[in-house]
Amino acid sequence: MSNKIALVTGGSRGLGKDMALKLAAKGLDVIVTYNNRAEDAQNVVTQIEAAGRKAAALQLNTGELQSFDGFVERLKSVLTNHFKTGHFDFLVNNAGQGGYSPINAVTEAFFDDLLNVHFKGVYFLTQKLLPLMNDGGGIVNVSSGLTRVSVPGSSVYGSLKSAVETLTRYQAKELGVRGIRANVVAPGAIMTDFGNGHLRSDESLQKMISSMTALGRPGVAEDIGGVVAFLCSEDARWVNGQRIEASGGMQL
Repeated sequence: MSNKIALVTGGSRGLGKDMALKLAAKGLDVIVTYNNRAEDAQNVVTQIEAAGRKAAALQLNTGELQSFDGFVERLKSVLTNHFKTGHFDFLVNNAGQGGYSPINAVTEAFFDDLLNVHFKGVYFLTQKLLPLMNDGGGIVNVSSGLTRVSVPGSSVYGSLKSAVETLTRYQAKELGVRGIRANVVAPGAIMTDFGNGHLRSDESLQKMISSMTALGRPGVAEDIGGVVAFLCSEDARWVNGQRIEASGGMQL
């Protein structure tokens, strides 16, 4: 039986890197995408291969929808030549970017930039990849604690992640006929270089996050990957259409 394969968008660093490594640790082969950090992505591939699994990296900007057809063709080629198969099993829509602005300062360009990456891109990339997904596989969409907790400056990002959460329930319903599950992982505040290291470089913000989190600290990338890997395993075969928040108990 061929090995299960997971595709993680934005898998070269931060949360995506940890997801890719945790998926490999669970015995899956992994394809990661990167926007412009080819060296970082190759480093992830090397680590996965060192652990005895197959891996590959492909360039993809999830905000450039016109590039998706070309990406699908490159993915088909990698699946055929490197993984000796025509299909993969799990799609993790993780790629994203930060964006902070009060409502009265949001421009249409700012809005559209986040819209394309965080919702439109997720919607249509998934649509284009469905023919390559095996029945019985799964989709994990990465959302945010900001759909539940409102933090000034994140109205666009939080709203688009709410749209992704609604989409996930529709995916679960419509793809159930193929045995494909769809779930959301919603990280809380995590110290990565996301949003130009927004949290990691601000000690006062870290203290504030710690004070409102039951476990008393901000999150780190290694807090999230295992949750995604669980959802891409047989252990989670009956988990479908769910939002799992991994935030250490923020603002309970």
